[in-house]
Amino acid sequence: MMFWKLVFDMGWIDRDKEIAAQKLRLAVKTESNPLGEITTSEYKQITGKEFDAAA
Repeated sequence: MMFWKLVFDMGWIDRDKEIAAQKLRLAVKTESNPLGEITTSEYKQITGKEFDAAA
């Protein structure tokens, strides 16, 4: 998670935090993405937003 937090905070995913949060969703471990690297709770810690699988 430390890596993804750094990447998000530094704007390496995208300078716009809203867009970066949307792109970071691709790294979240879910039923449809079992190989994801972060959990939904880690996503919230990184972005400050709840992870909504339907979004």
